[in-house]
Amino acid sequence: MRSSLQLRRTHVLLAAGALAAVATLVAVHAASGAGSAAKVKVQKTAIGSILADPRGRTLYMFAADKGKTSVCYGACAAFWPPLLSKSAHVAGTGVKASLLGTTKRKGGTLQVTYAGHPLYLFVKDTKAGQTNGQGLNEVGGLWWALSPSGAVVKKKAAAASGKSTPPAPTTTSPGYGY
Repeated sequence: MRSSLQLRRTHVLLAAGALAAVATLVAVHAASGAGSAAKVKVQKTAIGSILADPRGRTLYMFAADKGKTSVCYGACAAFWPPLLSKSAHVAGTGVKASLLGTTKRKGGTLQVTYAGHPLYLFVKDTKAGQTNGQGLNEVGGLWWALSPSGAVVKKKAAAASGKSTPPAPTTTSPGYGY
């Protein structure tokens, strides 16, 4: 017979697992959008003109990805949801349609790519133009915004001067720190 402490631990673990699964589903649903076509547009931000989703939220690339193959799954994808598309992807004003593409994720879903980089959102970017994920070293790699030319943007917004400077490397534990 199990002790009450063992039962409590089991219930806590089950609840935590269920919560993580729900968070992942919500994040993936939010990233995929309501329609089947994922639109990529250009958004002006404190770090310059960068790629964004239709709501103006910054799109990031993950330096740890293996070419067009995403390595961001599970807890990573809960905090960095992939930009998914069920079919075509639409280039907004300033976006080069020739640089848009897709890559197949585990399970068969299509993730939008730009200049060969799989694209992601960051859950802490809740408003258009925010770049809270810029330069973070999370879940095994660095996260950077992309310019409309497809170049990786490696600068952060300066607080008061209005100048952009390269970010100091940041590190976090693999425990995801959230």
